Amino acid sequence: MADYYTLLTNAGIAYETACKAAGVPIKLSQISVGDGGGAVYNPAATATALKREVWRGPLNALFQDEKNPSWLLAEVTIPPEVGGWYVREAGLWTDTGILYAIVKYPESFKPVLATSGSGKEFYIRSIFETSNASLVTLLIDDTVVKATRAWVAGYVADELAKLDSKQSVRAATTANIVLNGAQTIDGVAVVTGDRVLVKAQSLAKDNGIYVVANGAWTRSNDADASVKVTSGLIVSVEEGALLADTIWQLVTDGSIVLDTTALTFQNITKGFAPLNSPVLTNPTANTAPQFDNSKALATTEFVTRALGNFRGGTGISASRTLTGDDLGKRLELAGGVTVALPATSTVPDGAAMLISAGPQSTSSRVTVAAGDQLAMNNLAVTVPYTLSPGGDFIAIREANVWRCHSGSETLRTSPLFASSFGITGYSKAPNGAIEMWGLTGGSAPGAVTPITFPQAFPNRCWNIQMTYVDSGVQSPATRGGPVQVGSFTNTGFSYSHSGSSSASQHFWLAKGN
Repeated sequence: MADYYTLLTNAGIAYETACKAAGVPIKLSQISVGDGGGAVYNPAATATALKREVWRGPLNALFQDEKNPSWLLAEVTIPPEVGGWYVREAGLWTDTGILYAIVKYPESFKPVLATSGSGKEFYIRSIFETSNASLVTLLIDDTVVKATRAWVAGYVADELAKLDSKQSVRAATTANIVLNGAQTIDGVAVVTGDRVLVKAQSLAKDNGIYVVANGAWTRSNDADASVKVTSGLIVSVEEGALLADTIWQLVTDGSIVLDTTALTFQNITKGFAPLNSPVLTNPTANTAPQFDNSKALATTEFVTRALGNFRGGTGISASRTLTGDDLGKRLELAGGVTVALPATSTVPDGAAMLISAGPQSTSSRVTVAAGDQLAMNNLAVTVPYTLSPGGDFIAIREANVWRCHSGSETLRTSPLFASSFGITGYSKAPNGAIEMWGLTGGSAPGAVTPITFPQAFPNRCWNIQMTYVDSGVQSPATRGGPVQVGSFTNTGFSYSHSGSSSASQHFWLAKGN
């Protein structure tokens, strides 16, 4: 007999025989360790208990040996907080309290930090043979059992293999290949152990991730079972003349049965520029709402609109209230049409539209909502405002005011172009020049007569010209004779004439700025 061994006890054999006869499983739940009463000894099958038990706890694992199906392996981890004794014996216990197997264990000291100055977990594995291992089951309390490192490593590996994102492959196929031996794939000489994405097989069921071997290739550990190969699987390719640095996705939908279901992989880098690409080829994106001022990326459509370009034109042939859909457009009003600009409370600051009247349109009018204003040249105007034929302006929302900028209507109403036409009147030019004119009443010859300008010149009156009125009914003797301008200021001037009649009238023209 070996120096260290595991024996089924007589009580354990009897328990096993009874379970077989009744057709019920053998249930093992605990393992205990002992110090052998202070010395090493040889356990016997007649034992019903350990010589001196020092600790008992739940089994961590119980499983069949891969190469010997009749062998069972029992594992337990003794926690670091218990100890201070030697382990020389161990026992496996049924759920009914029967010592099923007894173990002669190599003498080992189990320290505990509190008394020994160090502590450690203590791992025990026992191997024993039973006539029918399939009948033996493990009763386990998941709340107290501890997992071994090997179990954790295996579990984590299995779970990672089920994820859609797989470990990268060295190369990917571009055509059907023989899945055997070292060969060149997409210009890459793959060797034993390399991972390869096989995606172009004549039988698509054979596609997948493989590991190169000297003989037949096998599927990789993370893609060798149906549960590990699911729709959406993604894998990156490292090298290749054509497919280096590409990413591929399994686009086969629904349930997949490996080696039966046709597997289709799609290049999901296609249509996207590489990160180091100097030029993007026709990329597209969603255009943000018209007045979006967030940090979202802007498309050319958004930028074009934001730079003040109009997004269309609309003819309006019937009176109506404009809406947000009219913003950013050129709106041409037919004759007799009145439009109401949107209430400023319903559109953002900066909203704009171009309003125009047709070339032959008369009585085209613009009004605003209650509480809003229409301003030309920063001065409120009376609404409804009537456009001249062909007139136009750009209305921009600012607070509760629609401010009109550019266009012929702002020029027509600008103070720079102010005018008053009549027998007496004035006209202003954008450069500041002002002309005023008028017709004098009758005045006695030689009398000094004052004239007041329709408006005062803001800066200075530079020149005054006068000429007599030839009505065609006065004889030369009664026409206004020579006229002389006296003093003049920004507000008016005085004159006298040497004509022969007190009824003589004179035109005058004053220029200044």
